[in-house]
Amino acid sequence: MASFGQKMGRAWRHWRSSAREAKQAFPDETLDAIAEAIDLGERTHRGEVRLIVEKSLPLEAAWEGVTNRQRALGLFADYGVWDTEDNCGVLIYVNLAEHKVDIVADRGIDRKIDAATWQAVCRTMTDGFRQGRFHDATLAAVGQVNDLLRQHFPSSGERANELPDRPLML
Repeated sequence: MASFGQKMGRAWRHWRSSAREAKQAFPDETLDAIAEAIDLGERTHRGEVRLIVEKSLPLEAAWEGVTNRQRALGLFADYGVWDTEDNCGVLIYVNLAEHKVDIVADRGIDRKIDAATWQAVCRTMTDGFRQGRFHDATLAAVGQVNDLLRQHFPSSGERANELPDRPLML
């Protein structure tokens, strides 16, 4: 269990995280490039990729010790990433206040791609984030996700786009 000081430090880090910093890390040009990469990738596989970038956890969640994984699982449900025709939804969740990334894959994908593979994709992003390369690191990770989905869930022809391609900024 976290000490009062640890809770306070984490809550402070999330409270002081600003929308301006999030916009600097993910400006409109970057969001457009990511949306295009997701769209182009989804034309080659049956997966549905959703990127959610959150500047910080809600203060109460940060104080209560909600983990990045728990938050990602909640957003996976809240935004219906699990609700795709082929059970092929993938959420890439970015917590900017902590520079953490989690990937949640629907059960159809989880059967084929293991956690270690997803962790490698997350490291692509977090390593780039440490160097301030949000644009390049995110596009590289989206490319890795598209490659994995193309390998395991190749396109079977024309299909509807079930989830928005543009990243969601919270």
